[in-house]
Order: sequence, then structure tokens, then C-alpha cells
Amino acid sequence: MEGTNDGTWLRARDADDVAAIVAGAVRPLEPVGGGSKRAVGRPMEADVLDLAELAGIVAYEPAELVLTARAATPLAAVETELAASAQRLAFEPPDFGALLGSVRPQTLGGVLAANLAGSRRVAAGAARDHFLGFRAVTGRGEPFKAGGRVVKNVTGYDLPKLLAGSWGTLAVLTEVTIRVVPSPELDRTLVVASASAAESVRLQCAALGSAHDVSAAGFDPERGTLLRLEGFAASVAARATALCDELRCTPSEVVEGAASRRCWQELASATALAASPIVWRISVPPADAPAVLERLKPERYLLDWGGGLIYSAYSVADGTRVRNAFTVGHATLLKAPSEVRAAESVFQPQPPAVAAAAARLRDAFDPRGILSPGRMS
Repeated sequence: MEGTNDGTWLRARDADDVAAIVAGAVRPLEPVGGGSKRAVGRPMEADVLDLAELAGIVAYEPAELVLTARAATPLAAVETELAASAQRLAFEPPDFGALLGSVRPQTLGGVLAANLAGSRRVAAGAARDHFLGFRAVTGRGEPFKAGGRVVKNVTGYDLPKLLAGSWGTLAVLTEVTIRVVPSPELDRTLVVASASAAESVRLQCAALGSAHDVSAAGFDPERGTLLRLEGFAASVAARATALCDELRCTPSEVVEGAASRRCWQELASATALAASPIVWRISVPPADAPAVLERLKPERYLLDWGGGLIYSAYSVADGTRVRNAFTVGHATLLKAPSEVRAAESVFQPQPPAVAAAAARLRDAFDPRGILSPGRMS
């Protein structure tokens, strides 16, 4: 699946080129780093601003837990560099390549622009919580920067949090700085048989609310409830035993190390739903998930974030049913053919006051409305 009807491809060699291309643009532009998530959002008629040359790690200080890289640096290259120093990205971004049918590589800037966080979000926070600073270009073609290379940076507005999740509609990221964390000695996942979503959500909530430092909890109806513990090996072993005693459960399976990490990457990336033509990503209060699922009536589903994130798969899109299934939360049409995305509201419609504020922000950053126009409608 691809995202837009491509116009001209405009390749930027560096940040100065980005500024010049944006300033001189007479047609809408779609900033593209790797292009792995182009099939998310409303289809656009736009020229492609190719950022692939803006790649490479600029600075990495393992002792300071800070990394700076150009925005189109492949995420795999960042993770390899971090692993060499026994460090990682705390927010564990998912990879929707298999789900969306894309072989294009994820980039660090793309992950931050989409504010994508995986299963560890319940313990580590969202991508925006680790986004310290950036360099970017406005829709006017003006370079600017915000934030810095320290965790507690109080100079100016917290613009990294604003650009995280903007999907390239406010500015074009050219360089980003993130906070990283040490990798644990052991990653262990307990798989517990669960007869229903309601039973699983109760188990997940109890696990996350316990004193045993569970870092992720999810549910695949074809496998069971998944509970993750990380840290020093002795601590993980003791906490796993105590958790099972407290929850009065016996795991049907225990996976560790790379297999455990792969388990969570596949859950967060909704890989099991790759064959489904329509997939919604729905965020609700965890306790509401069983009732929401009853109203959603999905053909296949997955739960993450302790039940707070639902991946709901269908053969036919039905935005009305999906958005009427919850009163608190939001839904994104994560996967659908372009004609369906053109007809549906892909992102959650905003209340009038929020929509008006968002429009003022877009006008401030991109008064000509040339950066990915309509993608988030």
C-alpha cells in the first residue's frame, strides 16, 4: 500500500536544501524520510519532499543518555548504535511495515513525527516524552530549532511535544535529539491462558497495578494474556514468581530475551492483523475495553497497554460503528485502501474548540498550508 498520488520528487541534500525547497514550493509538499507510514492518513495530491539524504547520527553520548541524529536516519541504525552501548529507546516504537504492506525503512524523525510508542508506553511514556529537541523548517521555509540536549530544558515553549504526532503537517524535521535508557539484563514474558477479553483485562490491570514492576501487558486471543518483566535477572525471576503468586496464575509459556522482545514488537505492530484490509487503532480507558469490544464486534483484535489500546480488524470500514463504540477515547483508521481513507475521517474528529486551536497552530507554522495538507482530516 502507498500513501499518495505522487507528484514530483524533490530531493533535499541537507537542511539548507529543505528550507529552499519549502520556501519556493508552489504545490503542496509531503515530507518523506523512509516512507514507511505513507499509507496512514488521507491521500494527498502533493510533490514529495525526499529527505533520505538527511541521515546519520550527529552526536551520541552514552554516559549522558542523549543521542542526536538527522531526521531521516533509519531507526534500525539508531537501535544498532544504542545496542552497542547496551542502551535502547525506552518508548519501543512499533513498525507497521508488515501491517501496511510496506518494505520501506522507518526513520527516527518519522517515528517522532507520528509519536509512535509500543507496548512499553504504560511504563516509559510516549515518544514525545523522550523527544528533547530538534531542528526543523516551517511552511514558510524558515529554519528554526527548539529544545536542547538536556532532559530539563526550560528555554521557550515545549515545541518537541507539539511536533510529536503532527505527522509532518506543521514543520519539516531535519534533526532530532532524544533521551535513551540502559537496556535490561533480562526481558521475560509470561503467557497466561485467558478465556475472554474481560478476564484478560482484569489480569492485565492487576499485574500493572501490582508492586512487581510489570513493564507491559497485552492480549492476543489466539495466544493469551502477555505480561512482561524486565531488569536484572535475579530481580526478574523473583518478581515473576511473586506476580504469579499474587495473581494466582500459572503461565502456559515463558519466553525470554530476543523472543520476548519480538513478541512485544509483533503485538505493538499488529503484525497478526496484516491480512485484514481494514484496521483501526483505538485508545480507551483500559477498564472500558471489554464493553467497547462488544460494541465494535471486530473480526479479529489485539489488546495492548493493559487494555487501553485496541487494534480492531474488519473486512469493511465502518467509521460510525467504531466511533460510536466508545465515549472516552479516540480512533485512528490505521490501515485501509486509499478510496476508503479518502471517504472516512482517518484521525479522530476534534471538538470545535480544539479544532479551532489546531487551525491557528497550523496557520502559525504553515500559513500557506503546503505541508501535508488534509492528511490528518
